Amino acid sequence: MRSPDPSAVTDQPSAGRNRLVLIVYTAAIFVSALLLFSVQPLFTKMVLPRLGGSPAVWSVAMVFFQSLLLAGYAYAHFLMQIRSRWIPVAVHLVLLVVALLTLPLSIASGWGEPPNSGYAFWLLGLFVVSIGLPFFALAANNPLLQAWFVRSGHPNGPDPYFLYASSNIGSFLALLSYPVLLEPMFTLRTQNLIWSGFYGLLIVLIAACGALLLRSPANAVVDRPAEQTDAPPPSWMLRARWIFLAAVPSGLLIAVTAHISTDVAAAPLLWVLPLSLYLLTWVLVFQSRPLLPHKWMLMAQPLAIAGVIVLLAFGGEQNLLLTLGGHQLCFFVIAMACHGELARTRPAAKYLTGFYVALSFGGMLGGLFAGLIAPYAFSWVAEYPILLALAALCRPPGDERLPRWSAWYWPFLAALAVALIAPSYSQGKVMAWLDQHRVWMIGAVGVLSALLALGLNASRWKIFATVVVALVLIRAYPADDGRVETVRSFFGVHKIVVTPHGQYHVLMHGTTIHGAQKFQNDDGTPITGRPEPITYYHKDGGIGQAIAAVRERKGAPLRVAVIGLGSGTLTCASEPGETWKFFEIDQSMVDTARDPKYFTYIQNCEPDLKPVIGDARLTFAKEPDGIYDLIIVDAYSSDAIPIHLATKEAMAIYKDRLAPQGAVVMHVSNRHLELSSVVVGIAEANELQSWVYSEDSGRDNEYIFATSVVVCARDEADVGKLASSDEWALTEADEKQRVWTDDYSNVLGAVYRRLRDGEQ
Repeated sequence: MRSPDPSAVTDQPSAGRNRLVLIVYTAAIFVSALLLFSVQPLFTKMVLPRLGGSPAVWSVAMVFFQSLLLAGYAYAHFLMQIRSRWIPVAVHLVLLVVALLTLPLSIASGWGEPPNSGYAFWLLGLFVVSIGLPFFALAANNPLLQAWFVRSGHPNGPDPYFLYASSNIGSFLALLSYPVLLEPMFTLRTQNLIWSGFYGLLIVLIAACGALLLRSPANAVVDRPAEQTDAPPPSWMLRARWIFLAAVPSGLLIAVTAHISTDVAAAPLLWVLPLSLYLLTWVLVFQSRPLLPHKWMLMAQPLAIAGVIVLLAFGGEQNLLLTLGGHQLCFFVIAMACHGELARTRPAAKYLTGFYVALSFGGMLGGLFAGLIAPYAFSWVAEYPILLALAALCRPPGDERLPRWSAWYWPFLAALAVALIAPSYSQGKVMAWLDQHRVWMIGAVGVLSALLALGLNASRWKIFATVVVALVLIRAYPADDGRVETVRSFFGVHKIVVTPHGQYHVLMHGTTIHGAQKFQNDDGTPITGRPEPITYYHKDGGIGQAIAAVRERKGAPLRVAVIGLGSGTLTCASEPGETWKFFEIDQSMVDTARDPKYFTYIQNCEPDLKPVIGDARLTFAKEPDGIYDLIIVDAYSSDAIPIHLATKEAMAIYKDRLAPQGAVVMHVSNRHLELSSVVVGIAEANELQSWVYSEDSGRDNEYIFATSVVVCARDEADVGKLASSDEWALTEADEKQRVWTDDYSNVLGAVYRRLRDGEQ
């Protein structure tokens, strides 16, 4: 053993130096985590306009972040294999300084417009080129600084995992503060400058950590307890289990996020909720005295799995509290159980960086499966139930109670599965009864899996198999009435529901109806001739009235642009001699609307229709100025709103393309966000007047839906008889409400206004 230089080393660091080491290292790790996780919603929001505000943008972004996290952890692991102290410090500081030179954050030149296909891989490339280097440098900080702390001579060095909790507190606060403080208060440009300033501060803190390491006792690692220095390396089976325990909650994070963001809005407000809970679990499990004991979480985990099964069984339209609260509470418990197992089986400090590599590798695998593989492998959101079932395998092994009885469980489960699933392939009375009581049946099987765990301490494989049966029953007995087919693309999963007896074909995204067509009369006879627009587009609704008013005002065939195709309903709102041009981001949506087995609007009304494919902010901006009598923005009938189509800059594009007496119609029907005032604000910022139409929700029957519509024009004469109609209110912008721009939006405010107004 080489003796330390007595001129540079003291036998024991002083108490004051120990406090300084703890403060500086904790601050550096905290600030690093703050930057690491605030850049995720910040930069992803910058990218959203390139791909229509799709929730899938966030899923792919998560895959990028998890992959770079693995790269950063691997870099830290290999850097700490170098025996020299000063080389890792010097190399990492150089990396941080080089990354600083690339700031402030911006989308790399040459990545302005996405291709016609391969969106996910294009998006990954954009992230790598634009923010790959600074994010990679940040990703390495947590394991690297913990490894330096182990070698710093601090008394807590043998067990530095409490610093991981500090890291995740920073991450948690960053994500939680983004929608509540940063997004409502600052523009994207200001957020970017603040972030860059903190990056410079971080380099100073890490330099201080490096200096403290270099001045620490050279024998700091040697003078460790025998159980730390002589601990055997983790087995490969244990490493594989670490990877699995990290992969399942990581994949569930993306699956849950996609589920709730599809139903509400593609905005950082909702992305950060499950991610914040995910990080909070890391904070809690790595505390020296966990606030929520691991044994409690293991007991609650099967109940959480059963809870998700019941929520999925209910399906259909759920209220905001149930959608956000129920799924996320269950996700939190499941993640706590998985991460608690990781904390329980963590290795000695000398194997710390390898442990973090395993965790990040598992996180990347879960993200790849849920974010990239599943959307191409499945036509429906199969990743959520698959990962839910795998969560049962994350339980630790244990001794079963009543093993003699539990041995009979396998044949019992097989018989139960056959008895419940087989009738779904028939049309008999048993099938009808089971379908009528589907929620109770599926819920009972889900509860059975929980009872197995809590009552019998059954093996995880029996719990897993029972959960699989319950999830198969959800697929066998769908919540939707009638036949259901699904179409999946990068932009989400669309369901085509054929109601009983085939009377209606309904297009749905999440729980939101995008359009419907009536194929049979009430007496069962088929409908022939030109289809009549229904749902939001019926002639007496807001959109129908706006079209009729502008047509009457012009007294000649209209030239119309429509952003959003849906089921193609508006093609049948055209009249002979008129020119209607549609802009749609999702090719699968065009294919569905064209297919006569689903809908015949296009076939009957615009058989030669050639929609412009791509994000409307990019494609519509290429249209000539001053040519459209009417522009219909129909991108808001889904609750997953593309925010970048409701900004001051977007309205400027619409206004420039309007003919001298043209009008813009914005469809803003939404269950959870109040958007009428947003449109009024961006219109007034462009010197346009606005008339708001909000129909009584009592009209919702026979697929004739209430609508909220805003019409914007230069002068009241441009909107014809709407200006004098009692149903349309000339509305001025709220001076207290900040106008949405490409640099600023406030989704939380829109949610608050909807809750405040008490509208459903």
